[in-house]
Amino acid sequence: MTCKKNISLSVNGVTRQAEIEPRLLLAHLLRDELNLTGTHIGCDTSQCGACTVMVDGDVVKSCTVLAVQADGKEVTTVEGLGDMEQLHPIQQGFWEKHGLQCGFCTPGVMISMVGLLKENPNPSEEEIRDALEGVICRCTGYQFIVSAVQHAAQLIAEGDAVKETTLSTGEGR
Repeated sequence: MTCKKNISLSVNGVTRQAEIEPRLLLAHLLRDELNLTGTHIGCDTSQCGACTVMVDGDVVKSCTVLAVQADGKEVTTVEGLGDMEQLHPIQQGFWEKHGLQCGFCTPGVMISMVGLLKENPNPSEEEIRDALEGVICRCTGYQFIVSAVQHAAQLIAEGDAVKETTLSTGEGR
């Protein structure tokens, strides 16, 4: 007899409930129960990073987190970054700078880089490459990914500058 546990978590800003087995991994909850298939499962051993998501703002590999550990927390997946009308700057950077090829690792890379840009809004190429160490891409030499992240950092900085100017001039009030 299996013991199920009821959990409630916010996923991409939407409160979700699930009745799950305590051993269920967060990656499988997201993909199989909540149908958020942007979280990819590449290795189940935390080596590839394709399953990377954010939990309460921290970057984690969802194949190493039990779903019950996310009970009461905020989970952000690649689907929660932006949409076709309003791309997140990291998505815009990947689009404009061709930061993907097959796309399998891309959701994990994007989430990892959102975490990096949150901590370091103007990372050097070396810092970006260091932050990419947790996500394996088998298609690229990472240069287009680095360019995409640098472009995203620039877009964020430009957006912040516009917000500051609007606040200081009183526009939009």
